[in-house]
Amino acid sequence: MKTATLLLCFIALTLQTQAQRYVFFLHNMFLEDAGLKGVHPEYGKVEYKAILDSFRNRGFVVISAVRPKGTDGAAYAQKTAKKVDSLIKKGVKPGNITVIGTSKGGYIAQYTSNILKNDKVNYVFIGSCGEYLEEEPDVKWYGNVLSIYEKTDMWLSCEKMKNRQGNQVTRYKEIELNTGLKHGYLYKAMPQWIEPAAKWAQQEYK
Repeated sequence: MKTATLLLCFIALTLQTQAQRYVFFLHNMFLEDAGLKGVHPEYGKVEYKAILDSFRNRGFVVISAVRPKGTDGAAYAQKTAKKVDSLIKKGVKPGNITVIGTSKGGYIAQYTSNILKNDKVNYVFIGSCGEYLEEEPDVKWYGNVLSIYEKTDMWLSCEKMKNRQGNQVTRYKEIELNTGLKHGYLYKAMPQWIEPAAKWAQQEYK
């Protein structure tokens, strides 16, 4: 009887894990350099906890950590890809997994997509497209990609990256914001970018 009960609990836990939706959140470079107490002279503090809570409050299991200063983006993408792959091997549907990155975190998310090469995983690249990545021809995108950028920021549209030869993007959508906050918009737990990112993670692709 005890063995049967434990087996049922294990099955229930496994099914719950498989049905859950997961968000990997990769933060920007300033938080990596300055830490949680850091205050940017123009944009203020990164509202890291509030951003994570915004996704948790929507029912996602959020996987995130403050990266050490000077983290190599490509190497961190390898670690992220392994964690995503581990969930898939446990039975989680790739479409229930979303990698969301802001600024340098978005750069890492793009590398993660290139490593995984899974056409069903979701990605949200926020304020992370520019010449520095366009000049790296080996980075290709796979899966469902949402690009979000701010009109007043220096990091703008991902169209050039999206149109790169060799990309295997299943779905693509791009949203332009106009908050007037330049790169500071992604420091904030703003519904303008969190809401569309959450909908994308819920597979609401319209």
